[in-house]
Amino acid sequence: MSGAVDRPSATPEPVVRTLNLANLLTISRLALVPLFLAVLFVGAGHGEGWRLLAAGLFALASVTDQVDGWVARRYGLVTDFGKIADPIADKALTGSALVGLSLLGELPWWVTIVIAARELGVTLLRFWVIRHGVIPASRGGKAKTITQLVAIGLFLLPLPGVFDPVRWSMMGIALVLTVVTGLDYVVRALRLRAGGGAR
Repeated sequence: MSGAVDRPSATPEPVVRTLNLANLLTISRLALVPLFLAVLFVGAGHGEGWRLLAAGLFALASVTDQVDGWVARRYGLVTDFGKIADPIADKALTGSALVGLSLLGELPWWVTIVIAARELGVTLLRFWVIRHGVIPASRGGKAKTITQLVAIGLFLLPLPGVFDPVRWSMMGIALVLTVVTGLDYVVRALRLRAGGGAR
């Protein structure tokens, strides 16, 4: 006997397949975007049924936005593909809806531009600080996403004019959160680059 003490080998980390439930939900959201746009534009001026269908497709895609991240974390299905595809799918959904509504003349272009500029700026900041670490999503960022989805949904629904104050109030809240969380992201990115962490 050599007298050596056997040490248990390290347990290998489980391999997470790229094609899992969380990523399939993300892919389905991307697939719904062109279908949503087709229904939105084809149905323009052809009755409330088409508009309700477009709103329903947007709502369905929005639900996958909230579920896929939870599924990935709950069941350990986080993958590099998901980290990249999920924000792309989010921006594709909200961006296409905002541009579509602006093209139809139902939402001022400045609203679409403000939100799109914030999302593009945050994406560029992510690449700028990627070597220094990852800035986690804040509660404000999550609230921003939810209010954007609700506000867009209200504009998509064929509601009577009496609901206009509700629509614009929700869109106003979404715009404020969009700008504030964007500025917060800039501050945290600068702090991370300076070595002070991303708190």
